[in-house]
Amino acid sequence: MDSESGTEFLFSNVGAPFLIGAAVGFFAKKAIKLVLFFGGLAIAALFFMENQGITAVDDEGLKDTASIVAEKMKELGSLLTSRLDNITGKGVSAAVGFVAGFKMG
Repeated sequence: MDSESGTEFLFSNVGAPFLIGAAVGFFAKKAIKLVLFFGGLAIAALFFMENQGITAVDDEGLKDTASIVAEKMKELGSLLTSRLDNITGKGVSAAVGFVAGFKMG
């Protein structure tokens, strides 16, 4: 195996999956932050409007909605990690890239 084909082998089996995993991890972290930001903003606005007598907030409905969102986020996380496992044979470099990207995000 010459040097060029060895480099190509490493990039296609280690480098590219790592970069894909890093991009997905970075995106996942930013998406979680955005969902939490806008969700918190909506909840704070609801609480403010309740305080002003504009609306009433049903605590059980709020808990149910939060549970649904948490379950959907968990499903998305499972989808992303299972898909990254398919990129390389064992999915190790993609998984490491995901963790690195998530930490950077």
